[in-house]
Amino acid sequence: MGMCRDVNTEPKQPPRVGGNRATLFVYVMAGIDVMAFFATGVSLVTYFYGFMNFNITKSATAVTNFMGTAFLLALFGAFLSDTYLSRFKTCVLFGCFEVVGYALLAVQAHFRQLRPFPCKDVPLSQLNQCESANKGQLAILYAGLYLVAIGTGGVKAATPPLGADQYDEKDPKEAAKLSSYFNWLMFFLTTGALFGVTFVVWISENQGWDWSFAACSIVVGLAILFLTMGKSLYRNNVSNGSPITRIMQVFVVALRNRNLPLPENEHEIHDKESRNDTEILRKTDQFRFLDRATIMRTDQNTFTSSAHGPWKLCTVTQVEETKIVVRMLPIILSTVFMNTCLAQLQTFTIQQSTTMDRKIHKFEVPGASIPAIPLLFMIILIPIYERVFIPIARKFTGIPTGIRQLQRIGVGLVLSAMSMAVAAIVEKHRKTVAIKHNMVESATPLPMSVFWLGYQYAIFGLADMFTFVGLMDFFYSESSSSMKALSTAISWSSLAIGYYTSSVVVSIVNKVSGGWLDNNNLNKDKLDYFYWLLAGLSVLNFGFYLLCASWYKYKKVDVNPEDVLLSKEAKGKIETNIV
Repeated sequence: MGMCRDVNTEPKQPPRVGGNRATLFVYVMAGIDVMAFFATGVSLVTYFYGFMNFNITKSATAVTNFMGTAFLLALFGAFLSDTYLSRFKTCVLFGCFEVVGYALLAVQAHFRQLRPFPCKDVPLSQLNQCESANKGQLAILYAGLYLVAIGTGGVKAATPPLGADQYDEKDPKEAAKLSSYFNWLMFFLTTGALFGVTFVVWISENQGWDWSFAACSIVVGLAILFLTMGKSLYRNNVSNGSPITRIMQVFVVALRNRNLPLPENEHEIHDKESRNDTEILRKTDQFRFLDRATIMRTDQNTFTSSAHGPWKLCTVTQVEETKIVVRMLPIILSTVFMNTCLAQLQTFTIQQSTTMDRKIHKFEVPGASIPAIPLLFMIILIPIYERVFIPIARKFTGIPTGIRQLQRIGVGLVLSAMSMAVAAIVEKHRKTVAIKHNMVESATPLPMSVFWLGYQYAIFGLADMFTFVGLMDFFYSESSSSMKALSTAISWSSLAIGYYTSSVVVSIVNKVSGGWLDNNNLNKDKLDYFYWLLAGLSVLNFGFYLLCASWYKYKKVDVNPEDVLLSKEAKGKIETNIV
């Protein structure tokens, strides 16, 4: 009877959640967000110049600032996700901001009184009607744009870790699926971007910008609804407090204890926080000065109660979390230059395409759709990498992911340098064609197919597949459980810094070189020299990355003894019930 009573009072096991079914909703949300954002980003220059009467320089700067800010705001969304909100709530809240932003842009694009008289392609007799956008019109424009930036930044911060949370890193079977998750996430992001630069760009050019922005608002809204449909399947993260506060506490306590000698035998100090977390990080020897944060101060050899506070004493796990972030910084800095190169492909290469033959039979490829070339390559290559390369590499290395994340990032950086070298060769050939046909001063497209640019795009697409996915996988796997979203958002911040530094690099090169890129005519510019310079700097950057990667130490995790005991007790109860 006692045994029966034990069986009846045993709480029911919660339904299994997470896994591949849950991530399907995340894939769709992430893909649609990128579709809307990427389509807007690649064509905003046209909208600013042709409909808001910005000059070329101001248009390019506004786009760069918008894109960079959106990626940088991922850090803010990640902070809220780790500290106050769950990943799911962060996606829904920030997704709503994005919907409102696109809707506001659609309203402005639809009503002529909300934007200036367009100067693009107007007859000379009407040029006197052209005027700059007034303060009210600019306020609506920037309000819509930066609502989109805030929204997409939060969605980008929360969706990757939300999907990754659906796999338990401590379960060997599910841990093996985690790397595959990031590969397939990249596949859906790429597919979304491809739809953006083709279908959504077609809408803006043929139906109008109001229809384009409205379509983005509607599909993002539908994506949010679709995401909420999977709510019952999600494994939601539990906030452990602000990761930034935890890091600051370590530096403050270590600084306060700077004159104390380091103890020879440090041990984990189990407090309420560490008991709630099954992940206990093993002590490392790097940045030993931070270990002083684990020293309990004494007053005349007597422990004082005032020493037991988060700003006066830290756990070893808390210190190791801080060390992980510090170790990650050189890795992220060494990938910034690759994203600077990416920014050039989205600006100068687009300009190159306008001088080339873009016709496929009777159809002319829109300039803003040229980025579809690398996206197509990535859509083809990602399944091949997942289904062919990883199984083969796993047989040789014994690593579940085929190669380690840092090795994967390194391969991408090498391919990035190769892409810039190929871009230089293609540009040299393009200028040779212009000279050969006496078309240096001509605005007529050269007798050279735009698909010559596919070589550099294909190689860089492959580089992006290796590096960006490797970064997301690396930051998520290496970060502690309390800062998963923040660490994943760091990979987006690399893109932000790359966009911000792009214009700086161009300005410096122009000034030092005497004007390689100063002409408004690419046939006279030294763009091929610029690409060779980027290739050389990419090689040096790869050397810096090798030093950072060889210096990096992967985290080591111990299991909380209390959780092991609880696990054994649970297993024993199950076995007893079966008997």
